[in-house]
Amino acid sequence: MSPVIDTTDDATLRRIFSTTRVIAVEGIVPDPAKPSNYVARFLAERGYQVIPVNAAHAGKEVLGQKILASFAEIPAEVKVDMVDIFRRSEHVPPVVEAALAHLPHLRTVWMQVGITNAAAAALARARGMTVVQDRCPKMDIPRLFGAQGLGEFAAEPQL
Repeated sequence: MSPVIDTTDDATLRRIFSTTRVIAVEGIVPDPAKPSNYVARFLAERGYQVIPVNAAHAGKEVLGQKILASFAEIPAEVKVDMVDIFRRSEHVPPVVEAALAHLPHLRTVWMQVGITNAAAAALARARGMTVVQDRCPKMDIPRLFGAQGLGEFAAEPQL
């Protein structure tokens, strides 16, 4: 199988970062040395509301919040714009299916560096989602918006 090459242009990435307010991070772990944790922390520090999700760590704390077991546990009034997926590529399809089923305001499915799944991407795109694969917001935000990150685009957290 050929590797999936993400072709998301910078204008699309800027739009995603500038309009997104709430990000559900699937696969987050409590260990601050792990990428899922420090990427989520980076996003929270730039004003995004981060919702931690990971069934294996449900109930534990990260970033001052309890980790939820699934997207279904996210309160209906929380309008999740994006899911940021930290799962092995072969485990992405059920994550995307669950996100599409439980997050009615979802606009973006983001798969982290090293994570791609053509079938999951096609499913999300068929439902009108923007899909980003094999990329990291912690790398793209400073590249697109400078060292301070989103500066003028910083989102106000929604509680």
